[in-house]
Amino acid sequence: MKKVDIGSRLIISKLSELEKEETRALLLASYGQYEKDYEDKSVWEEYKANIGDSLEKQGIDRILVAKQGKEIVGTLQIFCNGETAYNKPELEIFDPIVRLLAVHPKARGRGVAKALLKESLIYAKNKGARCLYLHSGEMMKEAISLYERLGFKRDYSKEFSNQAILVKCFRYDLYKGGEENECQSS
Repeated sequence: MKKVDIGSRLIISKLSELEKEETRALLLASYGQYEKDYEDKSVWEEYKANIGDSLEKQGIDRILVAKQGKEIVGTLQIFCNGETAYNKPELEIFDPIVRLLAVHPKARGRGVAKALLKESLIYAKNKGARCLYLHSGEMMKEAISLYERLGFKRDYSKEFSNQAILVKCFRYDLYKGGEENECQSS
């Protein structure tokens, strides 16, 4: 993937091996804000460990990073479907799924998440997908607001629970129009 300039020195590119540790630190710094939302600290520790290990997860189709200058300020992961993203074929999601969208706390409000999601939409469309999905916990209110502003719609049929946490699903329809353009769900 070629590097794409998204204005004001923000560059979106595919993660390189040399960027993994910086990206892992960014993920943990970004998601650290949710620690207080977990009553059961063992659940939080497991979630944090999974986030830290996520860059090594099998089945990732693509990891994008956003850089300002030489510094990584955001990242997200794209999976091909519900089985590779969550090991949940029962979700019957056969289009790409974004996971672990993260923006470093000091880089928030600069359009980093929006740029990463727009690049993901382009990537999904170029792969021939009809939709792009993502899931979010209820505590991620700012993120959910962004998804809705960008045109993602809630898809209740693709939601699930993870250790008593409702994991909400949002879907962006890449093609508007007739029935032949509906998202793949079987």
